[in-house]
Amino acid sequence: MRKILGRALISCFIILSSVGAQADLLQERILLTFIPNIQFAPFYLGIADGHFARQGFEVTLEHLQEPDVLDLVAAGQADFGIVSGEQVILARSKGRDVVYVYEWFQEYPVGIVMASDDGGADLGNLTDMTVGIPGRFGASYSGLTTLLQSAGLSEDDIELNEIGFNAPDVFCLGAVDAAVVYVNNEPLQIHDRLDAGECGDVSGITVVSVASQVDLVSNGLIVNADHAERDPDKVQRLVSGFNSALKATINNPAKAYLASGTFVETLPGEPEFLMLLRELAGEQATFLATDPTREQIAESRSENFALLVDAPESDDLTQFEVLLRTIELWDADTLGYSDLPSWEAMSNTLRLMGLLSDDAPDLSASFSNQFVTGIHE
Repeated sequence: MRKILGRALISCFIILSSVGAQADLLQERILLTFIPNIQFAPFYLGIADGHFARQGFEVTLEHLQEPDVLDLVAAGQADFGIVSGEQVILARSKGRDVVYVYEWFQEYPVGIVMASDDGGADLGNLTDMTVGIPGRFGASYSGLTTLLQSAGLSEDDIELNEIGFNAPDVFCLGAVDAAVVYVNNEPLQIHDRLDAGECGDVSGITVVSVASQVDLVSNGLIVNADHAERDPDKVQRLVSGFNSALKATINNPAKAYLASGTFVETLPGEPEFLMLLRELAGEQATFLATDPTREQIAESRSENFALLVDAPESDDLTQFEVLLRTIELWDADTLGYSDLPSWEAMSNTLRLMGLLSDDAPDLSASFSNQFVTGIHE
């Protein structure tokens, strides 16, 4: 996810006819990064559609800076938070006892965009190029370091310019030859500029994702390790609720988009468009009742988007397309599962960046698949 731009607090209380008094639900907050955004759709749907309530929780979402999320969870002042895997490794190297219990993003969301007429690109061509990056921090910098290493390059082989979160503008102005981007949204913005003839001499682009080169552990749910040991049932129920909401979002993005409108004030939502989404959500629910395969569900997402593109009611589909592209980063045969090799790859990247020493703590204690396994027991 991007570096935090601000802080927002969102609260929503769920009252379900199948649940008794509101007091029966345990109040729980989940700390998120960034700001309210369609990319948090599983949390919004989890609240609005009762996925958390069915596990006994009344959930509040709070958007903070990533270091603050880690601080509060590590100190036991909050039970659950979303951070990147790299931050978990760095925190544990400093003696902070947090544990990563659910890998939300199965693919690392960062990549690099370059001009290309034929859709192909060689990372080796980055040599001597000017490359834009938000800054020397966070997932963007870790992703670039990994991409350069995979091509046998280092930062010394390129000219790195810090451009803030303005990659589409700076790239299309021709101020950089390539730019580090979040693959689920910024390439869409660049394509929009290309279609409008507003991207200088660039006639086509290609994006090389980190995930296409190396499997790095990405964003996921963390808990205080002591809390997980003292109350594993509570952690299991929260993880189960989020897993259910994530699966529902992957399976029915139209429904998830509709739920997100309450939480994301800037989300496009003309009445005619929302009506069309409600129709698609209902049809998708009927389709899901036939127990389709994962591949068939993915195909249905593409078909639904094609219907939206052709509909006159759909004036601005960018955010819906961002949701679809982000779903591709979440989807997996087993949601939530992370493995040691992806943690080792991230650890190696952090060492290259000079952020981690060779005597860092055992990575196997940084994460647990216990609660992912528990979902299916």
